[in-house]
Amino acid sequence: MAWLFLLIGGLFEVGFTVSLKYSENFSKLWPSVSFFICITLSFFFLNKAINNGLPIGTSYAVWTGIGAAGTAIAGMIFFKEPAAMWRIFFLVMLIGSIAGLKAVSGGE
Repeated sequence: MAWLFLLIGGLFEVGFTVSLKYSENFSKLWPSVSFFICITLSFFFLNKAINNGLPIGTSYAVWTGIGAAGTAIAGMIFFKEPAAMWRIFFLVMLIGSIAGLKAVSGGE
């Protein structure tokens, strides 16, 4: 269950970064509201993962990795950011590193 909490928290991290972009420096109401909801839920689920037995270092690394990879992918899809071969290569390496941390970590 802890890994599910961590995944959900990481996805909300993607939500808050995308909302931040759409909020245009918090000048748009609904993207700003979305940002605050997503950031609150992201930290809530990170906390749930840690309190359900995952090591804090692993949890934080995986949480930020999901957020970083997800935000980079969202940027390519929604904001037409470059999808260069090397960028994709390093995103795949990041996702592989996240999977590796899960494979070697204790917890549920």
